[in-house]
Amino acid sequence: MKSYCKLCVLVALVVSVNTSPIPPPADKDGENIAVNFLTQLYGLSQQTASGAMKRSGDMSLRLKEMQQFYGLKVTGKLNEETLDVMKKPRCGVPDVAAYSIFPGNYKWKKHDLTYRIENYTPDMSVAEVDDSIKRALQVWADVTPLKFTRIHTGIADIMISFVVGDHQDGSPFDGPNGFLAHAFAPSEGIGGDAHFDDDETFFYRSTQGYNLFLVAAHEFGHSLGLGHSQDPGALMYPTYVYRDIDTFVLPKDDVNGIQSLYGPNTDVDPNDPKPTPPTTPDNCDPNLVLDAVTMLRGEIMFFKGSFFWRSYPLSATVEQHLITSFWPEIPNHIDAAFESPLEDKVFIIKGEKVWALYGYDIAQGYPKSLSMFRLPKKVKKVNAVLYDETSYKILFFVDNQIYSYDEEKRRVQKGYPKPVEKVFPGMTGKVTAAFQFKGFNYLFSGSKMFEFGAHNNRLLRVLSNNYFLPC
Repeated sequence: MKSYCKLCVLVALVVSVNTSPIPPPADKDGENIAVNFLTQLYGLSQQTASGAMKRSGDMSLRLKEMQQFYGLKVTGKLNEETLDVMKKPRCGVPDVAAYSIFPGNYKWKKHDLTYRIENYTPDMSVAEVDDSIKRALQVWADVTPLKFTRIHTGIADIMISFVVGDHQDGSPFDGPNGFLAHAFAPSEGIGGDAHFDDDETFFYRSTQGYNLFLVAAHEFGHSLGLGHSQDPGALMYPTYVYRDIDTFVLPKDDVNGIQSLYGPNTDVDPNDPKPTPPTTPDNCDPNLVLDAVTMLRGEIMFFKGSFFWRSYPLSATVEQHLITSFWPEIPNHIDAAFESPLEDKVFIIKGEKVWALYGYDIAQGYPKSLSMFRLPKKVKKVNAVLYDETSYKILFFVDNQIYSYDEEKRRVQKGYPKPVEKVFPGMTGKVTAAFQFKGFNYLFSGSKMFEFGAHNNRLLRVLSNNYFLPC
């Protein structure tokens, strides 16, 4: 093991735990969690963290910084939503906005780097570990001039090991489901090294536990000089999110970050074009076209690609998440979503499959077939769904027609399908999303949103499609 360098910056990858909203802190436990969190990760002074000064202006400032990073409502006060985030196992270094490099511009001064795997986890075969590590490094080599060569003896630039507890680098691991791994920024000594917590369960292909390729790819970003990203779609976002490793492409935010340090890969075969790096959708994009919109127990949820936003009533901010970070079972690029107050469920539709959420949990027995709504067999896909609380009818938009499903009688109403413009006079364009809110129907078409009265379906206004999506 290389000697410890005090100038190195430790970074850690952690698991994202999806929990329901927790109760407001009723005792000192929540306050103690907040003080420890802000002291370790946001620079809360030891003086503030002790005794009567816990609620000082310094703590309020640190709370605001933390809330801003996570896209929470910035209040400077400890509320249940903020405490919920603090309780998630996570990284042990300060968070930074957007893609970032470490303070001091840590980077390797050469492009040919070596790595060595010092030992192995019993969770996987030697071949599986070797392949995971090799592919994780290749993620970064594909977009930069960097090249990685494995050595089996001696000191490599990046020393890789599986360890537990206090492993003598000043940053002990904390057992299962805490810090998954950590790595050190480029420098002499321990710089570049990556340590994986062997108290965790690592997998090669399974979606359960933690995929070593994904964990390692994140850590090697730190080994090369990147800090954490505020972009929830980035590989360098602090929390662990499972992604399809067979189709994984380094997101654009990470590409921008690593190329700011090392430049692009100029040795690219023009006959072997690489996939376009995925980008995270921007709720401020005036041309944003949403996949689906639905209510969920008072929240409004907007789906786009592999992401969704959560919007709270009267809040000027929204949370953005990868769909898989909450529901690994639900596919990306969904067709429609709607909330059924009668069943207290949110239904997610893609193709001929239907998933159901009970709160933020996947309802048992799903996915089911789209045929559960008694639509004609020729209907293989819906474009949008609107739940009408005034009649308890579910309106399915299929191309330029509407089917009305009676949820109580469990059958499609007679006289349907009907043309969209007949049910909603004045509606133009293909309906791509729909939801009902406070007595109004909202139909989305491209970058526009059409507002109709819920009782008479009279067109009232044509708005931007991010009217309800705070920018």
